[in-house]
Order: sequence, then structure tokens, then C-alpha cells
Amino acid sequence: MAKPTVADYLLERLRAWDVTKVFAFPGDGINGILAAWGRADNEPTFIQARHEEMAAFEAVGYAKFTGKFGVCMATSGPGAIHLLNGLYDAKLDHVPVVAIVGQTSRSAMGGSYQQEVDLLSLFKDVASEYVQMVTVPEQLPGVLDRAIRVALAERAPTAIIIPSDVQELVYSAPTHAFKMVPSSLGIDWPTAVPDGDAIARAAEILNAGSKVAILAGQGARGARDELAQVAELLGAGVAKPLLGKDVLSDELPYVTGSIGLLGTRPSYELMRNCDTLLTVGSSFPYTQFLPAFDQARAVQIDIDGKYIGMRYPYELNLVGDARATLRALIPLLERKEDRSWREDIEAKVARWWETMEQEAMVEADPINPMRLFHELSTRLPGNAIVTADSGSSANWYARQLKFHDGIRGSLSGNLATMGPGVPYGIGAKFGHPDRPVIVFAGDGAMQMNGLAELITIKHYWEQWTDPRLIVAVLHNDDLNQVTWEMRAMEGAPKFTESQTLPDVDYAAFATSLGLQGINVDKPADLGPAWERALAADRPTLLDVRTDPSIPPIPPHATFEQAKDAAKAILKGDENARRVIVEGIKTKVQEFLPHSGD
Repeated sequence: MAKPTVADYLLERLRAWDVTKVFAFPGDGINGILAAWGRADNEPTFIQARHEEMAAFEAVGYAKFTGKFGVCMATSGPGAIHLLNGLYDAKLDHVPVVAIVGQTSRSAMGGSYQQEVDLLSLFKDVASEYVQMVTVPEQLPGVLDRAIRVALAERAPTAIIIPSDVQELVYSAPTHAFKMVPSSLGIDWPTAVPDGDAIARAAEILNAGSKVAILAGQGARGARDELAQVAELLGAGVAKPLLGKDVLSDELPYVTGSIGLLGTRPSYELMRNCDTLLTVGSSFPYTQFLPAFDQARAVQIDIDGKYIGMRYPYELNLVGDARATLRALIPLLERKEDRSWREDIEAKVARWWETMEQEAMVEADPINPMRLFHELSTRLPGNAIVTADSGSSANWYARQLKFHDGIRGSLSGNLATMGPGVPYGIGAKFGHPDRPVIVFAGDGAMQMNGLAELITIKHYWEQWTDPRLIVAVLHNDDLNQVTWEMRAMEGAPKFTESQTLPDVDYAAFATSLGLQGINVDKPADLGPAWERALAADRPTLLDVRTDPSIPPIPPHATFEQAKDAAKAILKGDENARRVIVEGIKTKVQEFLPHSGD
């Protein structure tokens, strides 16, 4: 029997770390590893994406929705380069991903050889926490183990580079000798809690406030019950950055929803009027949506000291696990007997959800995009996973979808890159093959990445216990988010040559692959289309003709500002009249009588 190679041992070590999926695309720079995969009966499973960038996005989606680290792999040169955007997405959203890439043989390095790229320099920024090249067999376990541990410890991407000739060398373990670096498997994490004095000082600040606001980000995901208890004791409202949308249920009456440009009016007013701020597990960057600097006393809780105290002049910065820190804090908090602040928040939240329904029902040509999201919101399965692409779909994901306990959701939060929606969904599906996954993507994102990855869905969907992966395409033949940004930020009309997309029948493409494709061009057909997709025995693509003239109006915009901006900006815009009309019709819903008025 042949002795195991470095490539054989690489796969063995991944299995020992309980890696069951590797998202990848082949190439001769990793031929030695591919040959080893054949000898290993495809364990861990090689998931073949259509492009290395998609493999990286799929690893990010897998990591986001499982809590494990993701693994992606690519060949040398162009394959390694293609991974970068997905790895930057992991870096900016603090997601553990390990990238394994090939390299030309050691004998060719420095010789301007074909596909030779200085990969250590290439990955130096994106994998700044750890990037290393394996040059001898004895180096492999220590480098791989450390790449995994650093990815988990720093919640960041790491990279290891293995030259093609090294992959084929006979594996030799590190010995008990000078300048050898042995390694071991596994890691057990401590639960970090600030000391008692710091907890007492935090309680003092929070107890002194009469109008408490909580900002709960993705770092608070494991502290749902504790967050709810703190919010109840303090009579607080809770706002959520986009990456924290699934941290607390939107059915809780004091949860004000998303915050920021894509956020809600109750979240905007919560921050504008509070006198105390508690931030848990968030590094939300947009200072202008937080309280004025002289307005509120503030406490932050975060597990990572590198990212604490940097967005607001916090009076107290506590480094610790969100759940454990809140548990230590709860006994010291005094229940606020004056509930007027809480009651005002709840009234505003109730009114907001009514407004969202009314805005979704505004007549459009042909379909109001908000209604696409609203119709799903009332039908969301209890264990669904939802992903959204960057662009206008992120606006409606943020505001229109009402998440309840059990729902998971994410998007590209900080990089806000285009095109991860579908590969995120694929990664989520491999992480949770028994759960329904729903993807919202603009037609620009579908043309950039999504159409090709439908082929990946076709290739694998029959392996999933629950076959439901639904891709809803906002089909408006416009790169809509940028069109609106040009109007609002540049005071410029739509530039047709850059913004108009070629028309594609996305449902027909899905159908050609053996998936279910449904064309929707009437508002009344949205509900039945969702029901067909949610009852289907295979993945579904909803090709929904949405109106590009529906404006993503920020929560702080007044009615007069929206009307005046539309009139001033849209001179010469090909859709000027419709944009003004739809903007006014949408914004006016905030001012019409509601059920509680």
C-alpha cells in the first residue's frame, strides 16, 4: 500500500477537525489534493461551485448559518485571485473561513512561471490574521491547525498555500526534535465575563437612565433570552443592525427593527430620543444614527476588545461574552416602574408595521417590490433561513420582513458586495439540508453571479432532505440601488447606459435546469406564487416583475424632503414622473390615519 501523501494527510486532518464540506473549484495547482480526494472517497465532500468567488461566498454562508468555520479551496494563480472578494466578505463581517490554495512547484518559484503569483503578498491583507505557505510535509499539521484556530479565535479568514509538488510528497509527521512544531486537535473556549466592579458600574449607568435604548448586533445572537430580560427590566427599545436582524424576534412589541439608512423610523427615533444606550455585540459604523454625543450615557459589551469603544464615546466598555455578561448584569438591574418610554416605543413600532403593510400595498407598475417581501413575511416557515443580496433587495429585507424566533437571516453587511445572495443560500443549505432557504436577489446580482449558481443548485439539490431553496428575483431591468444613489446623493438623473439591464427570463432559465420557475407580473399572484414555492418538491425561482420607481426612502426623511428632493433631482430622468408619483404615494402612508390613531 502506497504511503500517504501530504494531500492525503490534509484531507485526513480536515476530517479530524469535523470538516464535512469544502467549497471549491478544481485546477492543476491542486491536482495532488484532487487525486487524494479520489482515494478518500470524497470525504470531506467536495462541493463544486461554478466560480472560485462563489465557493468563497458559499463557505461564508455555511459559516454564518452553522456557527462552524467554512472551508474553500482553489488552484494557484487565477483561482486564488478569484477567492478574494468572498474572503473580504468574511473579513469585514467577522466570519471564520479557511482558504486552501495551490501554488506552482517550489522549483519554479521566482522564475515568472505560468500562473505564478506571489500568494503570500496577495493574501496578506485579506488573511492578515494568518497566512502561511507549507514547504515541507512536517509543517502541515501545525499550519493547518493554526489556520483553523486563528480563524475561530479572531472570527476572520485565514489562508494556507501548498505548492503542487509539496502536495505529492510522502507525508512525514513533525518529530520530537529541534525546530519541529508539533500540533494537536481541538479547542475549548473560555466564557469571558468582566469583573464584578465593571458589571456594577454598568448597572449603575443603566439604572440611572429613564429612556434606555439597546443596540443588539450579531454578537448578541446567543443571548436572546438575556437581551429580552434586560429590555424588560429597563423598559428599553431594541434596535438591530442588519447583521443582527435575527437576534431578537420582530414580534416583540419593543423591537424597533433595523437601524441606519435601510432602517426603520422607530429605530431612528429611539436613538434620537434616548438618554442611555446599551450596545451588545455590535460595531455598527454609522455614527449619525446613534444618539448625539452629549445626549446619552452609554455602555458597550463585546467579546472582542479590538472593536470595542470605537463608534461612540462610551462611558464604559465591557469585554466579555454577551450572554454571560448580561446574566451577570441582570441581578443588579432595577425594574423601571415608569413605563411611559416603553409604551411610546411600542406604539411607534405598532404604527410602523401598519405603515409597512400600507406601503407594500401601494399600487405600482407592475408590482411593488415591498409587496413581494410582505407576502412572504406572513408565510415564513418557522425554521426558514433567509439571505438577501446587496442592492435594493437589502432595503426591503431590512424593513418589510418580520422575523420571529427560529428564523435566521444574513447578507453582506460591511463589504455590501454584489452577488452573494444565491451562494449564501447554497452554503446555508449544505449547513442545514433539512431547512427551507429563501434568497432575495436583484436582477443585476442574478446576471452577475446567480444564474450560474443555479447550475450548482441543479447539481446538488436532490441531496438535501428539504428540497426547498427559493430564489426570488426582483426583475426590474435596472441596477436600482445605484440608480437611486445617483439621484439622491449626486443629484443626477438615471444614466441609462450604465443602469439599464438586458431583459432575461429568469424563470425560463431555471425551468431549463429542471427547477421550478414561476413568472409573476400581477400583485394578486404573489401570495399563490409563494405558496407554490413553499410547497414544492424542488428548488424554485420566482421571477417577479417589480417597479423600479418605488423609492427606498430613508427613515429620517420627512414627507416634504422626499417630495422636494424628487422634484429637484429628477430633471431629465427617463422615469421622472413615475418616480415622483410613487415616492409621494409611498411616503404619504406614514401620515395617513392608522388603527391606533
